[in-house]
Amino acid sequence: MTVPPRARDRARDREILRLAVPAFLALVSEPLFLLADAAIVGHLGTAPLAGLGIAAAVLQTVVGLCIFLAYGTTAGVARRLGAGDLRGALAQGVDGLWLAAGIGVVVTILGVLLADPVVHLFGASESVTDPAATYLRIAFLGTTPLLLMLAATGVLRGLQDTRTPLVVAVGGNALNVVLNLVLVYPAGMGIAGSALGSVLAQAASAAAFLVVVTRAARAHDASLRPDLPGIRAAGRAGVPLVVRTLTLRAALLLTTYVVTLAATGAREQEVDLATHQLAMTLWTFLAFVLDAIAIAAQALTGRALGAGDVTAVRETTRRMVRWGALSGVATGLLLAAASPVLGALFTGDGDVRDLLVPVLLVAALGQPVAGVVFVLDGVLIGAGDGGYLARAGLVTLVAYAPVALLCAAVSAGLVAVWVSFAAVFMGARLVVLVHRARGDAWLVTGR
Repeated sequence: MTVPPRARDRARDREILRLAVPAFLALVSEPLFLLADAAIVGHLGTAPLAGLGIAAAVLQTVVGLCIFLAYGTTAGVARRLGAGDLRGALAQGVDGLWLAAGIGVVVTILGVLLADPVVHLFGASESVTDPAATYLRIAFLGTTPLLLMLAATGVLRGLQDTRTPLVVAVGGNALNVVLNLVLVYPAGMGIAGSALGSVLAQAASAAAFLVVVTRAARAHDASLRPDLPGIRAAGRAGVPLVVRTLTLRAALLLTTYVVTLAATGAREQEVDLATHQLAMTLWTFLAFVLDAIAIAAQALTGRALGAGDVTAVRETTRRMVRWGALSGVATGLLLAAASPVLGALFTGDGDVRDLLVPVLLVAALGQPVAGVVFVLDGVLIGAGDGGYLARAGLVTLVAYAPVALLCAAVSAGLVAVWVSFAAVFMGARLVVLVHRARGDAWLVTGR
């Protein structure tokens, strides 16, 4: 009996929502780590908030480069699940956890030692670099827990479980807010207390994830011991995604660097950096909202290709792109409507609040494009098409960098920098991803 097209679409929508809604709630909770820090630190003063902006850019770059621990694991585990190999799927997930632990130890040592020189590369004043370095040195102690959280989340998403990451994310975020409030103000630790609170919350969240994955592996006789060939294979598979993420993070770091250079005085630099930090934090928050459908795309695409069902991949991709575009319109309208009042939630500086409004309006206009970009990115990650994503990222960066640097050279201002980011950077990503999705080279089936 042939299933009517509308019935198939409704069934796919239900499956997308089954994965995307818990992923959406979990992903929204994740950037609240930084939103909570920004709200609490912002009331310490403009300079500490600007310092948090620099520290956050560095931390997001480091963790972002390791996002393959979640994305690559999701795709690999989902493929094995689709092929009917649950034990192999869990074994591959355990390999990802060991890889995360190894990378985390190295990054922690290097991050603590290099925090000061890295912060000074941004060229900000001492009133900004001192709190930035303080925050960064402590925050790097949470790198290993963060990477273990990424890898464990990838395992569970690959197994089509987005509810457990939601529970852990909500609990960890609530603990983070409580610890930040206590350590920053009653304990009198200032910005250092904010960093320490986040580290402790991340450690607790990582422990919860490890318990869940360990129990699942034991239940299906998957080994928990480190398997060096499996760990090396996970590392090799992640290289293209590292390159892809490196290009994305380079663009975001370049944007922060351009904001610093474009300012014409110490006061203007503080205001621009603080405003940029708030705007980028809100952009990241909305990116996580839109990325919920991309998470569903990774899991569903990997599983369907593992089962050899190309038709399902095409039809599900079509539905998810539609969902992504509509979600982008919705978040854009909400951001535009809230832009006049959001600044007061984070800072008492009137100049920062005034400048934030036009920047957020630019960000709101870019939301529909972002919705489609994130979905197609998730589809190609789920398909294991990391090589193309790496090449596409390089093309996008080459297109964006000259425009961004021109904004700095002519002191175009923060709003102009955000226009170039939303139009040139995100527009270039849209072009390269749509081009690939229309072809067939990424539709590789099997384990």
